[in-house]
Amino acid sequence: MMNTQKLQFSRQLPIKRRCEVLVAGGGPAGVAAALAAKRSGADVYLIEGASCLGGMGTLGLVPCFMQFGDGVNFLADGIGREVHDRLWHAGGAGPDDRLDERYGHLAIQAEVLKVVYDDLLIEADVPFSLMTQLVAVEQQAGQVSTVICAAKSGMYAIQADVYIDCTGDGDLSAWAGAPFEKGDEQGNMMPGTLCSLWADVDWQAVRKSGELDDDFLPAAFEAGIFSVQDRHLPGMFRVGEHLAGGNVGHAFGVDATDEDSLTRALVQGRKTVREYEAFYKRFLTGYGQMQLAATGSLMGIRESRRIMGDYVLDLYDFKNRAVFDDEIGRYCYPVDIHAAQPSDESFANFMREFTELRYQPGESYGIPYRSLLPRGLRNVLVAGRCVSSDRYIQGSLRVMPGCYVTGQAVGAAAALSLAHAGEVRAISTAALQSRLLELGAYLPNARG
Repeated sequence: MMNTQKLQFSRQLPIKRRCEVLVAGGGPAGVAAALAAKRSGADVYLIEGASCLGGMGTLGLVPCFMQFGDGVNFLADGIGREVHDRLWHAGGAGPDDRLDERYGHLAIQAEVLKVVYDDLLIEADVPFSLMTQLVAVEQQAGQVSTVICAAKSGMYAIQADVYIDCTGDGDLSAWAGAPFEKGDEQGNMMPGTLCSLWADVDWQAVRKSGELDDDFLPAAFEAGIFSVQDRHLPGMFRVGEHLAGGNVGHAFGVDATDEDSLTRALVQGRKTVREYEAFYKRFLTGYGQMQLAATGSLMGIRESRRIMGDYVLDLYDFKNRAVFDDEIGRYCYPVDIHAAQPSDESFANFMREFTELRYQPGESYGIPYRSLLPRGLRNVLVAGRCVSSDRYIQGSLRVMPGCYVTGQAVGAAAALSLAHAGEVRAISTAALQSRLLELGAYLPNARG
């Protein structure tokens, strides 16, 4: 039973750092935000709670990027293109990939991507601290004054003029009082996945067989291979000559804002990958000698908080290829809302949405600056999978290239807001779009 007693906790903490712009979270959105702010002249500092930058693409072992472009245009242009190209030239993509500016869909070798992110921040002279947890936020009348961090040196404070929330779960914004939504009307959220890395896969045999992983699921269910009969199998992705990145298995009911829920999901995920090992070895060609090399250090989370902003992007905007006056970028990934339950009905609904809610080449939707402004907060911006949207747009924009788009925008906006005492709503759309174009962003509808 949970203890409901409360303890009053108070102590004096050192203010370890003051900066103009603090970026909380070092995933793809955070890296892009820090670089954009620094390149726009701001004094920036980035904190990351884990042992490296990159989030899901590194610690989470997500095996590939979704598309950087719409088949015609490179939508995650600017910092997203830098990451894409550096990973390619460093040999960190997959053997089957090609450098395609129209689409830009790459597999990920996580160890290479870690160094790409390190080098980008170091070369730009962006100071950052790993193993540094955000634990509290102080604000008054919508103005955040201080964040509290916990690290090996103890607890300490950081003060900034502008704060950028790239935590993925919207921790900074939510703890500062911004409204948010989670899941559907019943609170159901997309399942997570503990991604994995596998050695000794015979990719020639896999390709020659032409077999589809999920075709064998009914036989595996009948054979009792799986403890949960999950019809949705994203599958194995080739990330090296004999390496596979596994996006296999769903952790249903996981809540990324609850450490007990995350603990249960991680423990179960490590057992689930063994079931998939038995499945692949028994039913599919080319996987007979596969060996588990690693599971992710982070649970692969698809959905948690969505911070409600001045504008909420929604399904109507997706269907209408929306254009906005304050547009900061565009994106195009299909609506990809993994079923919250492992039922045939839920899977059928997922397949219908994923098949129908997608674009033709050259089509995309706009992202307004207003969707990056948490309601009620004056000097806070938000980027990444927790930006202001409904579940449909979140199911599209949550992937890494989308995070580069919103991260780059908030970094530029934060730097511009310094001329207005950190008031993030005081900057002009024209000035922001102009700065983003200088950073290389794809903005076909910019007013300037």
